[in-house]
Amino acid sequence: MSSSSTTTEPTEPQSPARLTHRQVVTVLSGLMLGMFLAALDQTVVSSALRTIADDLHGLTAQAWVTTAYLVTGTIVTPLYGKLSDIYGRRPVYLTAIVLFTFGSLLCGFATSIHQLAAFRAVQGLGGGGLMSLAMTIIADITSPRERGRYQGYITAVFAGSSVVGPLVGGVFAGRATLLGLDGWRWIFLVNIPLAALAIVVILRVLHVPHQPVRHRLDYGGALTLAVGIVPLLIVAEQGRSWGWGSPGRW
Repeated sequence: MSSSSTTTEPTEPQSPARLTHRQVVTVLSGLMLGMFLAALDQTVVSSALRTIADDLHGLTAQAWVTTAYLVTGTIVTPLYGKLSDIYGRRPVYLTAIVLFTFGSLLCGFATSIHQLAAFRAVQGLGGGGLMSLAMTIIADITSPRERGRYQGYITAVFAGSSVVGPLVGGVFAGRATLLGLDGWRWIFLVNIPLAALAIVVILRVLHVPHQPVRHRLDYGGALTLAVGIVPLLIVAEQGRSWGWGSPGRW
């Protein structure tokens, strides 16, 4: 065999470049801000829900303000993972922030409890991505050995939001008006400057190498999940007024 001949071996896909601790923390700061928005929005509304329901004359439908957010967030969470594999983590994560911000703006100007629930569903479309993609991006930029340490910061965000959320909600709900608007509306409007800051941070620091992966989105599975969850929530919502043992309502 000639000495110039070489053997070719199959090459494996190159892994993303290893980031330093400082670079990881910088990226993590943007992710934590987005996560804080999504986590805070699940707790901040609870302490102000009665005030919101009284102001919008929707006491019987107040549960939908929280469940609408959870329903859409649950449905889109698995879709965000595949979408980010196809189009990249950064643009999909920014899309989630924009959706969340748009939903927050709509919620701040809702005029009925049902309208607020619908706008909360829009918020959930973005919130589901903020929650799931943050963990995915951390997994992309850290090794398995280091991952637990950085995911601890995410746990701290959830713990902090569970404490800060009810306090912030109570403060805004306790104000009759603030800058010409009902106090509770600022629960949603305060998300806008925070989301703008998150977008700036993500644009500046989140540069994760992207290797497109071909996926087929499971729209049928998402539809099945929605069809299964929504009727269950309707029964849970209306059970007290319909009567749990009333066969005519089924």
